[in-house]
Amino acid sequence: MSLGCTKNLIDSEVMLARLKGLELTDEVGEADVIVLNSCGFIDAAKEESINTILSLHEARKEGSLLVVAGCLTQRYQEELQAELPEVDIFTGVGDYARIDALIEQKMSGFSDQVFLQESEERVVTGSSFHAYVKIAEGCNQVCSFCAIPSFKGKLHSRSLTSIVKEVERLVAQGFFDFSFIAQDSSSYGRDIGEADGLIALIEAVEKIEGVKRARILYLYPSTTSTALIDRLASSKVFAPYFDIPLQHVSDSMLKTMRRGLGREASFALVEKMRAVPNSWLRTAFIVGHPGESEADFEALCEVIASGVFDMVSLFGFSDEEGTTAHDMADRVDAKTLKARLKKAEKLAKTARKKRLKAFIGQTLPVVIEGESDEHEFLIAAKHLDWAPEIDPQILINDSDVAGLKPGQIGEVIITDATDEQLIGRFLG
Repeated sequence: MSLGCTKNLIDSEVMLARLKGLELTDEVGEADVIVLNSCGFIDAAKEESINTILSLHEARKEGSLLVVAGCLTQRYQEELQAELPEVDIFTGVGDYARIDALIEQKMSGFSDQVFLQESEERVVTGSSFHAYVKIAEGCNQVCSFCAIPSFKGKLHSRSLTSIVKEVERLVAQGFFDFSFIAQDSSSYGRDIGEADGLIALIEAVEKIEGVKRARILYLYPSTTSTALIDRLASSKVFAPYFDIPLQHVSDSMLKTMRRGLGREASFALVEKMRAVPNSWLRTAFIVGHPGESEADFEALCEVIASGVFDMVSLFGFSDEEGTTAHDMADRVDAKTLKARLKKAEKLAKTARKKRLKAFIGQTLPVVIEGESDEHEFLIAAKHLDWAPEIDPQILINDSDVAGLKPGQIGEVIITDATDEQLIGRFLG
């Protein structure tokens, strides 16, 4: 079981490949070995991980092994080993490729280094045509609210050769749609002397026959160059997809958050991205960070309501030990934070609905994902440019859906939109 982000999912898929000699089961009570890849990013994720561990222990059969890996165990090694006797094997973020050895030896282990995938194979889950590809691990940024560098370390970029080989291997398996990810993707290569590493990656992937569409997730404002934006704009393979979490919009908050770039420079990038034809812009904002005044929050609300971003993700500030924000004064009280988050989410919902309504009447390129969770007679599709799971689905409800298969590419004319999804008719 994998919790947390898609970067975690990739590590879980590496563990699956290491354990491919075992028979897989979704029934916890039948398993001889249960592996959980945990998340320890913010309080809500930590709580989910702990609750999942206890639930798995309660459901497992006598004599089985419960193994917990990932960010939570890496971050709280000593505390969890002392407080969770339910877990048989603990490991962190450095031993995914030797999970089979740890299980065979029935021992816990924590590597001194973060695992950086190079040649390891994966068992890709969740799709027959789309795969995430991790291009780096760790982060060199010093954001006030983020604890990730404390347990993932500094930026460690994969070699371009290993990334190309993995994509080629996945293409040979039938995958043609890729999302390239890292904590700070726009810094890719800088730790190994490549100032324009991400541009080099784009050019290398474009040469791989069989890659039909790709996108890059998690661009950091201060490391995103205009040259990178131009290169994405000119690419025939990479979508004009810009996922750039700004976290706030006021200069005072951006400085307090230690983001490295002020409002004017940040929005100069946004304007350049917005000017790219058919561009899709995502961002994320944190509400209630220490020092956020009412004026700061209202400035944030104004940007959310403006619709300059196609999609906005919102998070309430999570007080994490080991971060500079943990020791900051001028706290936003819990009641105010909750009220601000509720208001911001309402504005984001209204802006998102307006944006999706604007697609009605347009014809969009899509790839079929499969039967929708909404209804057995609806087929779910993904805009070919957009990322799975985080961007709106397109539901096909007015066509001969029986003949549509996952991975099929075609066009859909949009006939309606809800707060979260688009609805359309498949044109073929």
